[in-house]
Amino acid sequence: MSSFNRVKVNQFIKALELRVIGPEGENIGIIGLREALEKAHEAGLDLIEISPNATPPVAKIMDYGKFKYLESKKEKQARAKTQNIETKSVQVKIGTGEHDLELKAKKTSDWLREGHRVKINLFLIGRSKYMDFQFLKERLERILKLVSVEHKVAEPPKKSPKGITTIIEKV
Repeated sequence: MSSFNRVKVNQFIKALELRVIGPEGENIGIIGLREALEKAHEAGLDLIEISPNATPPVAKIMDYGKFKYLESKKEKQARAKTQNIETKSVQVKIGTGEHDLELKAKKTSDWLREGHRVKINLFLIGRSKYMDFQFLKERLERILKLVSVEHKVAEPPKKSPKGITTIIEKV
């Protein structure tokens, strides 16, 4: 929407000379503003400045409604192509059983397939916070081995206030 506000049409164009593109896409050439406006008026169309920063600015003779429609269509396609990457979170504890780990790994695999990053937290309580870091890393890697989607570690395991955290993403 915001790009429509900046587009100059007909008498709002300030440039004295324009490179004009005709209604069929043919290059008319560099002509004066008054002559370009007359050509657009003769064709029953509008003169739309499509590239104001070019030297000389580029204008096209076409229907303004059609131009707005095509621009909104381009914008929608661009929005559809962008993907929202979210960081999902999975929490496991040292004593989490194999079956529960498999379920969490399955959910993690689903999220990775969707294109999300997954943060895996090994939640530590009490004395377990002070256990050997290598032992805790091995516990965290138990779930990583169960993840069926090919993945890479985006952030290696590191201590966090509640335990150890790692982030993985799809390769």
